[in-house]
Amino acid sequence: MTFDAVILAGGRATRLGGVAKSGIVVGGVTLLEHALAATREARRTVVVGPDDGTRLPDGTLRTREDPPFGGPVAGIDAGLRALERAAAAELVLVLAVDVPRSALAVPRLRAALAAHPDADGAHLVTPEGPQWLVGLYRRAALRGTLDAVRDPSGSVHGLPVRRLVTLLRRVGVSDEAGLSDDVDTWDDVTRLEKEGMS
Repeated sequence: MTFDAVILAGGRATRLGGVAKSGIVVGGVTLLEHALAATREARRTVVVGPDDGTRLPDGTLRTREDPPFGGPVAGIDAGLRALERAAAAELVLVLAVDVPRSALAVPRLRAALAAHPDADGAHLVTPEGPQWLVGLYRRAALRGTLDAVRDPSGSVHGLPVRRLVTLLRRVGVSDEAGLSDDVDTWDDVTRLEKEGMS
């Protein structure tokens, strides 16, 4: 099951005082390094966010939504555009950079999508609700929904993720273990450090 990956790393991180999430360390490793580990089996990976000088693995792409801080839908759009400059894989792994346990979720997402060949994508679901930014999607379906939600100028800037994914036929993958727990505050960093990363 060949897939490409889009890592969304372009948020403002206002609850963290504006510190770039990608560089925050959890379990001795930056959040970006955790996300890159989750995409290690991807054919190609693109990081969507500012160039902060971090050296990316060979072959990893970097791009930015235009204008910046356009939100996750704009980030997904920019990531797909970067991947589609060459032949793109059928599947796209979409990961928010602030989910340090995402590598543990990838095999579950792949298995769920393999078991549901008619689905457009699979994503984690916690007791609190769906976690769309830890998901594996069919690229053609994702591209089609992006094109469907563009405003008259062609922009997807500021659109909520819900508006994009609700147009897709999705499989929810239960996340009782908290694999999609993210880092929004410094308290989250402390909690995840205490819980460990496995």
